[in-house]
Amino acid sequence: MSPEEIQRYFTRSDGQYLFARWGRPIVPVVFGVEDETLKTVKGAVEAVVSLANHKMAETDPELGANLMVFFFREWGELLSVPNLDQLVSDLHPLVGRLEQADANQYRVFRFDPDGAIRACFVFVRMDAEMSKVPADTVALNQAVQMILLWSDTAFQDASPLAIASGAAVLKPEVADIIRASYDPLLPAVARDNAHSYRVFARVGPRQ
Repeated sequence: MSPEEIQRYFTRSDGQYLFARWGRPIVPVVFGVEDETLKTVKGAVEAVVSLANHKMAETDPELGANLMVFFFREWGELLSVPNLDQLVSDLHPLVGRLEQADANQYRVFRFDPDGAIRACFVFVRMDAEMSKVPADTVALNQAVQMILLWSDTAFQDASPLAIASGAAVLKPEVADIIRASYDPLLPAVARDNAHSYRVFARVGPRQ
């Protein structure tokens, strides 16, 4: 993996390089699933947070929970979630755009003053396509996409996951980037693509 390949994961569709990681312990809460699926989702989050050598906590001092994952059938259901419009700005027009696009997933990030990730709201609409995907695959995919502020095109053409022995696993290059990005010596936020060379130095060439 080259620095240029790493840049692709954080260069947005407008050409801007923007990297951010969590600046605080992650506190997840999951809505709209049975207990068994709840364990699967939280297990996936724990696995990815552990990979990053980051931390989880029981509560966030400001928000209580700072990673909120919602599973539902129709986007309009979000409009009836108490106080969600106070946490996600312009919720009504956002729901309208997602309905029009027939989207089945979306993530909203909030940031601390320094630009580090403060909170993430993950929305997964269980449409016919998403319902065919095993719960552990859905959970791991969402956990990967919330651990860093990836480019809006990072996984547009290829999933961050692969199948090994019938189970979904992280692609090695994606796992390497996550691990390297959380090196304590690297900044929590970067807007210059020179940052990719620092990540590359911690990933090293794959044999």
